[in-house]
Amino acid sequence: MLNFFTHEAERLSLPDAIMVNTIDDLEGPTLDAISSMLPPLYNVGPLLFHERHALPEGGGQLDSLGSNLWKEQDGLLEWLDGHAARSVVYVNYGSITVMTNEQLLEFAWGLAGSGYAFVWNIRPDLVKSDTAVLPPEFASAVEGRALLTTWCSQEAVLQHEAVGLFLTHSGWNSTLESISAGVPMLSWPFFAEQQTNCR
Repeated sequence: MLNFFTHEAERLSLPDAIMVNTIDDLEGPTLDAISSMLPPLYNVGPLLFHERHALPEGGGQLDSLGSNLWKEQDGLLEWLDGHAARSVVYVNYGSITVMTNEQLLEFAWGLAGSGYAFVWNIRPDLVKSDTAVLPPEFASAVEGRALLTTWCSQEAVLQHEAVGLFLTHSGWNSTLESISAGVPMLSWPFFAEQQTNCR
């Protein structure tokens, strides 16, 4: 990935300025190092705060815009309302990360064995070249303490007081949303910048 970006950057002229969706407290030394080599660098993150505070009450014309690639399911926040503070694990591997069926089953039985209530987003294409199928024994093992969805408003879920842990792929948006909500993360990075974000 670094080689690709280096190659592409060599073809471009330098911009007048660079904006980065990050926080000084999180990446100050790195931002300082980059600033010494490139045009003015402005950290403008986390952008989710700007979006939240820039919209008028009710959202106006921008209310219909969003960054979700999947349709959100209803009823999740109400389900979370029925749980104690910081008692639910939220599981989401992002909008493009894929895994094998064996990995899916390992995560499923790990969540079942944890004893914690959890919300798990299982996209239709989460399993590589296959459909995500969980055995009936899994459903009975987690009955009453699990909610399986295909997608949800992650920012709203992470801000809910019932959520105490985020099992994530460590994508940058997910990382910033979790940090901003004060929810600790357990990471399973998959590709691109996710390993670096995890560290």
